[in-house]
Amino acid sequence: MTEYAVVNPATGEQVAAYPTATDAQVEDAIARAAQAHRALVADADPQARATALRAVATAHRERREELADVIVREMGKPREAALGEVDFAADIYEYYADHVGDILRDRPIDLLGGEGSGLVRRAPIGALLGIMPWNFPYYQVARFAGPNLALGNTIVLKHAPQCPESAALIEEIFAGTGLPDGAYVDLRASNEQVAEIIIPDRRIQGVSVTGSERAGAAVAEVAGRHLKKVALELGGSDPFVLLSTDDLDATVEAAVGARMDNSGQSCNGAKRFIVADDLYDAFLEKFTAAMTAVRPADPTSDDTELGPLSSLAAAERLQDQVDRAVAQGATLVAGGTRDGAFVVPTVLTDVSPENDAYREEFFGPVAVVYRVDGEDAAVELANDTDFGLGSYVFTTDEAQADRVADRIEAGMVFVNLVLADSPELPFGGIKRSGTSRELGLLAADEFANHKLIRKA
Repeated sequence: MTEYAVVNPATGEQVAAYPTATDAQVEDAIARAAQAHRALVADADPQARATALRAVATAHRERREELADVIVREMGKPREAALGEVDFAADIYEYYADHVGDILRDRPIDLLGGEGSGLVRRAPIGALLGIMPWNFPYYQVARFAGPNLALGNTIVLKHAPQCPESAALIEEIFAGTGLPDGAYVDLRASNEQVAEIIIPDRRIQGVSVTGSERAGAAVAEVAGRHLKKVALELGGSDPFVLLSTDDLDATVEAAVGARMDNSGQSCNGAKRFIVADDLYDAFLEKFTAAMTAVRPADPTSDDTELGPLSSLAAAERLQDQVDRAVAQGATLVAGGTRDGAFVVPTVLTDVSPENDAYREEFFGPVAVVYRVDGEDAAVELANDTDFGLGSYVFTTDEAQADRVADRIEAGMVFVNLVLADSPELPFGGIKRSGTSRELGLLAADEFANHKLIRKA
């Protein structure tokens, strides 16, 4: 049975199935990407790449309804959120089109002695393999493909097995931009082909993975054996730290938004809510009421806020996590049930360090709320995790905000706001959340040759 199939999580119906690539098709994809890289280097016209990326952005905007409908069907994303994702992907491609010159601008070096000059120039390294997840089928691809194509690298893209149709549409869009054939190749490869054929191939110069810890570790192990650069964007259990507020209702609204984004299936969604003692009771009451007011509904409806999880299996895993958490002593404040892949918003408290839930990432509409007695305790709890992706700090004390932002162990800190990702802001984490940065100009550093040129 093929790995690549569209199963509508809202209905459980298999809509379509597609064959996995043959070894010959894998070889063809790698060869085309390698040849396209040589063509891009020979052409040496970064503005042609900028024009192509701008065309990709335009195509996303022109076809936004079609693109959105596909991912609603593939992974259950509510339609308004799907439209927003398409728009964000377009913004990302446009950002890199606008900043090709900044990416390729020489960086002079102040020499310590002697005559002449020195500079560092970003240069592409070749064909790259991208392994992408299902939770943001367009956005995740954009933040990998955009900066690397701007730089002059080329892309072999293995998308999630449940997203074959959105993956094919992305390739179709790139094919119409004027980039050389093979600059962006969609490949329905198996995990075995990735490990045994693609990563070991000398023409593949690097690998980017966005996904689970397990997937990242498996790919990094193979890449390491073959001395390939690997960029990892993995999971998160982001803290939402509330120390003070002059508008609790607005803060609760932000907290719910940060937890429910993408039906709770965002790596950098707020998942652990760490609340100062004097605000805890009022926050928990209002937060629980707001969470439970959001009901799972048909993702094709324009007013749906919460759709199904991406698959029945994902919902079953999340249900098992909640059940184990309660069995190990957590208090189920609200929710805790599901109907197929539709999971009711759930709030847990009293999760102790001995509970599995203390260390796990809940990938769905489940929130854990903690009470702390002050700033130091809040920071200690926020950092007591193997993850370190994003974080959120709410306080009316600007000095406190700066202190806490400095002390939190995470790749990103958002102060008094949520859902503030933007193309120019670097995205990434530390610890088991990953090893790299995407978005912003830093994204162009991951797979670049920082070439020193020293002249007499």
